[in-house]
Amino acid sequence: MGTRRAVLRHEGGMRFSAETGAGRTIVFGDDPARNEHSPVELVATALAACTAMDVISIMEKKRQAVESYTISVVAAQRVEYPQILTSIELLHEVVGPDVSEDAIRRCIELSATKYCPVNAMLSAGDTMIHHRYRVRRTGEAALEAEGEVLVTGPYKRPDVVP
Repeated sequence: MGTRRAVLRHEGGMRFSAETGAGRTIVFGDDPARNEHSPVELVATALAACTAMDVISIMEKKRQAVESYTISVVAAQRVEYPQILTSIELLHEVVGPDVSEDAIRRCIELSATKYCPVNAMLSAGDTMIHHRYRVRRTGEAALEAEGEVLVTGPYKRPDVVP
C-alpha cells in the first residue's frame, strides 16, 4: 500500500467531491446538513479511527473481551492562519468483563508509538496529542480506572518517544 490516490472535483461554492483510489466518495464543504465534511474535522476523526483500528486489533491478540469501545476526540485549532491543530486529546473508553488496565494502556502505547501513521504525521509537526484511557471492568473483579498513557508531539517522532 505504498501509494494513496484521490481525485477532488469542485461542485460549486465550497462543495468538493473526492473519489479515493479505492472508489469511495467523500464530500467536503461547510454545510453539515448536506452531509459535507470539514477537512480538519476529518483529520481529527482519521486519527481516532487509525488508533482505534490498531488498539482493537491488539486487544483481540491480547484476548481482551470487549463489550464496548469508543474513542472521543477533542482537537484545538489555532485561530491564526494556517489554522493547524495544536492539541488533540484522545480518550479511549473500554468496557469488558475482564479487561486489564495494563493491557489497554499497552495497546494504546503501541498504537501511538509504533503503528498509527496518522499519529506519527501529526506528532512530527506542531500538534501535541494526549493519549488517555478510561477502563471499566464489569466482571467479578469490577474496576474503574482512567489516566494518561503518553503524549506524542510536537516535533517528535513517535517511534522515539520516551
